[in-house]
Amino acid sequence: MTELAREAFKAQMELALQSEYLFPSPSKSATRPHITSLRRIWEKTLMRAGVPYFPLYHRRHTFATRLSAGGVADHFVSQMLRQGDAQVFKRYSQARLTMMREALGKMDRNANEHEAISGPAKPN
Repeated sequence: MTELAREAFKAQMELALQSEYLFPSPSKSATRPHITSLRRIWEKTLMRAGVPYFPLYHRRHTFATRLSAGGVADHFVSQMLRQGDAQVFKRYSQARLTMMREALGKMDRNANEHEAISGPAKPN
């Protein structure tokens, strides 16, 4: 768990001090004393932030893709996701390859634009 996540949990524990639940229901008249629908809470959170809805599970893919693109070894990313099946993990590695191809494409376009402006490179 990251330090930021640990701090968020500590803050939530302070907010939920009066309850035995980490995420108590905000409504005093609720039939259950704790939050039962993560999807509803996620939707409300995104709405308050002005962000269009996307499934919470997509964050897992984003996390894995960013780790992989950042150069973290595949087996470490797999361990962090608790992903035992290498076939499923290939999805995240494929995203990294796509990003690398896009980066090389940008480099080629920039080189071509530079050449068009300044002329071809002269040999030493």
